[in-house]
Amino acid sequence: MSSETPQPDATPILACTVSRDVQNFDLLIEDMEATMGESWGDLGFAEALAFFGQPEAESLEFIALAMDGEDEDNLVLMGEIITQAKSREISVILIAEDVTPASLHQLLRKGADEFVPYPLPEQELQFAIDRLGAPASDPEQPQPPKTSQLKSGDAKEGALIVVHGLAGGTGSTTMAVNLAWELANVSKDDGPSVCLLDLDLQYGSVSTYLDLPRREAVFEMLAETESMDQDVFGQALLNFEDKLQVLTAPADMVPLDILSPEDIERVIEMARAHFDYVVVDMPKTLVQWSETILQAAHVYFALIELDMRSAQNALRMKRALQSEDLPFNKLRFALNKAPKFTDLSGKSRVKRMGESLGISIDLQLPDGGKPVTQGADHGLPLAASAPKNPLRREIAKLAQSLHDLGNSDAKAA
Repeated sequence: MSSETPQPDATPILACTVSRDVQNFDLLIEDMEATMGESWGDLGFAEALAFFGQPEAESLEFIALAMDGEDEDNLVLMGEIITQAKSREISVILIAEDVTPASLHQLLRKGADEFVPYPLPEQELQFAIDRLGAPASDPEQPQPPKTSQLKSGDAKEGALIVVHGLAGGTGSTTMAVNLAWELANVSKDDGPSVCLLDLDLQYGSVSTYLDLPRREAVFEMLAETESMDQDVFGQALLNFEDKLQVLTAPADMVPLDILSPEDIERVIEMARAHFDYVVVDMPKTLVQWSETILQAAHVYFALIELDMRSAQNALRMKRALQSEDLPFNKLRFALNKAPKFTDLSGKSRVKRMGESLGISIDLQLPDGGKPVTQGADHGLPLAASAPKNPLRREIAKLAQSLHDLGNSDAKAA
């Protein structure tokens, strides 16, 4: 890496980082060295504008403009850097940490080609560079989303795994998305088929977490389940990375009671007939068809956190199910952001919470921290954005145990 303005007798410079101080972005330095070798340099904001006019800049292919919250006072200068780079046909990758959406929007409108959050997800800089070199698609002929073609005659009777957050922000969608992805990749050879259903019809964000479009085909299928066949159902599904089939929430917000228990039963039966595992992300609200899902579920995870609202909602859920003589014992309580192994006080609180509510907390998920939100914002499962994250590892273990349990039950039958 060159820490100064690139010199003419050096290796031809193909890329440059542009920042207030590149040492604030150590992961960017590592990724630039891994992807560009010695063919890159480092510039300050003012140096970049001067360097663009030098002959050595003619070999530049792209700049990585790195900024954090302290740089928002220099938006005009950074906008000029982007403008000057684009005028010389130099691509711009925007690397940002703790920057407001308004500032990002302003710089993207100036012509930045790619945006990557910092800390950088694994290999994401390389992916951004690859996209810069990819031929631009014809805006008049957008590529249609990749839907699913289901095989006729399938009768898999797949396992139904449900994830239900008992309070806002307990991580139910994070768990549903990553559990589905880990199940789809649980075996390198001949892995199981997995379908992820987002039944949070109003605020479902599975599409956001996997960077998938919301389409009218979903609502059309849900509105006419009586005439739904495998072709209609397959057209409503989207293919993620050729391993996971996803039914996103509808494009528009619709009432939860627009679906009847019979509608949900048809959708679940269709999904189970064609996939080994069906993972459902539930709305937090209980509706008419909640009982349908509960009765059909093989595993029903209820996500909580170690706080009063989760405790109160778990107690409400317990009372509601028991008052209707519904199988409350089917619920497997999962504690998100669980205390670390060395946190004895936290462990004691978990034990007291379970005892006071009369429930068993069967699964404790560690706090994945900021990388969880960053991966979701970028539309990537944790296995791709932060494979060593402790939350990802725990979900991968859970997927493996569920798969092993399913295989042992199949052999016993």
